[in-house]
Amino acid sequence: MLAIDHGYFMGPTRGLERPSRTLAPLLPYTDSVMLSPGILSTSVPPDFAGGKVLRASGGNSILDEDLSNERLILSAKQAIAMNASAVAISIYVGAEHQHQTLMNLADAIRDAGDHGLPVLRVTAVGKAMQEKATDKRFLALSCRIAAEFGADLVKTYYCDGFEEVVAKTPVPIVIAGGRKLDTYEDILRLCHNAIERGAVGVDMGRNIWQSAHPAAIIQGVRGIVHDGLSVAEALELVEALATGATQRQELFTSHPDDERVQQAH
Repeated sequence: MLAIDHGYFMGPTRGLERPSRTLAPLLPYTDSVMLSPGILSTSVPPDFAGGKVLRASGGNSILDEDLSNERLILSAKQAIAMNASAVAISIYVGAEHQHQTLMNLADAIRDAGDHGLPVLRVTAVGKAMQEKATDKRFLALSCRIAAEFGADLVKTYYCDGFEEVVAKTPVPIVIAGGRKLDTYEDILRLCHNAIERGAVGVDMGRNIWQSAHPAAIIQGVRGIVHDGLSVAEALELVEALATGATQRQELFTSHPDDERVQQAH
């Protein structure tokens, strides 16, 4: 799954300034996209046959001190009208608006269930709780609550002891890519370790489309998920594909303040 919903609170973050241009070389290697309604309607070709997971919660921005203050922005009926495969809802366990985001999830599950539409629950932490993104006990708590509510699939972070999080969560788990990693090997090792320890797949964004060679790294990740490649095999593939043809072109100059704020999420 290719995550490109970041603009719903980050705006035109680096690498996603022109979503249609970012997506064009990546869609052939993508099983599904996770994105907001406006990007689906403006930037994804109508003939894309993969899954479409629509962001259905929002109401904040990177200017907010507390990102947990979210509401539902999309109904199941609206999502189905856009040919969605599922909807995605963030919950902020332990944050100021925990209850509100959990009720968003409950409302979305009830609404989607009436239409046979799956719900992907997303672990969200925001600026104030970044350390929780690697906390096994916190991730197990958040994932289990979502499963108890009736989420069909959960997206969470990878951590030490990840297999325990999987064992305690009775619905499938996909891992988030999180913040930008330093090397291709780091990205591939994250994917390999997560799949080896029980994740059914990955939902990765910045580590694909902010990389120097997005169409190369996405094929390496795909090789791990679908073909069982080792980290070394996947890295060899990526390095072979990292040519001028796959190199990302910077379209705009990023402001240092924007970069700093975006890296905090």
